[in-house]
Amino acid sequence: TDSGGYQVYSLSANRKIKEEGVKFKSHIDGSYHVFTPENVMEIQRQIGADIIMAFDECTPYPCDFQYAKRSMHMTHRWLDRCIKRFAELPPLYGYEQTLFPIVQGSTFPELRKQSAEYIAEAGAEGNAIGGLSVGEPAEEMYAMSELVCDILPSDKPRYLMGVGTPINILENIALGVDMFDCVMPTRNARNGMLFTAHGTINIKNKKWENDFSPIDEMNLTFVDTDYSKAYLRHLFSSNEFLGKQIATIHNLGFYMWLVREARKHILADDFRVWKDKMVVQMNKRL
Repeated sequence: TDSGGYQVYSLSANRKIKEEGVKFKSHIDGSYHVFTPENVMEIQRQIGADIIMAFDECTPYPCDFQYAKRSMHMTHRWLDRCIKRFAELPPLYGYEQTLFPIVQGSTFPELRKQSAEYIAEAGAEGNAIGGLSVGEPAEEMYAMSELVCDILPSDKPRYLMGVGTPINILENIALGVDMFDCVMPTRNARNGMLFTAHGTINIKNKKWENDFSPIDEMNLTFVDTDYSKAYLRHLFSSNEFLGKQIATIHNLGFYMWLVREARKHILADDFRVWKDKMVVQMNKRL
C-alpha cells in the first residue's frame, strides 16, 4: 500500500506540510486529517499490506533546487521515523510485512545520488524510486532511473512508482527496475485507449465502426476474441459501462503479458533486442 505521499503532491491545494507531517482538508466534507510517518505506519500495519511504503513528499515538476533539497532531507527524516515506528509494531495477521523506503530528489542528479545512497544505507528488503512521471520528459525520467539503479543494491527489488506506458516500463526494466504500479492501463481503458503489441488503439475513432475483427488477435484475455472492435466502439459510443470494463480487462491482460515476456527475454539473454523491437511497434497509432 502507498503511504499517502503521492497525495501530498496531488492534493497540494488542500494540504499543509510541516516537519510533524501533512495536514489535509477533505474535498468531501471539509474535515481535517493529519498524516505523520508514525500513523501512516500504523494504518498500513492494520491494513495488512505485504509491502508498506515509507511516508515521503513527492515534489512537483518543475521544482526549484532548494525546495527539492529541503523536501528530500525531510523525506529522509520521515523515513527514520517510519523505520522506528514500523519496528515497534508487530504484524497483526500471522505473516511478515516489509517496509520500502523511497528515493526522492526531483530531476537533480546531485540530489538523486544523495537520496539513493541514503536509502541504500537503510538496508531495507526493497527500495522504491518516487517523484518521477510527474510531468518531466521521458528522457529525464530514464536518466534519473539509471542513476538511482546504479546505486541501489541489485539483489533487492527496485520499485519505480507511478510508471507508466508500456514503452516506459520496458525502457526502465532495461535500466534495472523490477517493479511498477500505475493507473494508466485502467484510466486509459476507461477513455477508450487500448494498448497492444502492435500499437495503440483509440477505439472511439470512426475507423473501427465496421471493423468486426477481434479486439486483439493475440488473445491475451477472454475479451480479446469474444468481442469485436466494432462492438466495443458501439459500447463506448452508447456510453455503456461494459465497454470500459472490457477495455480495462484487455489492458490489464496486456500489461501482465508484457512483463512476463520481458522476464522470458531477460532469462534468454536477448531482452535488449526484443525490447528495441517492441518499442518501435508499440509506438504506433493504429
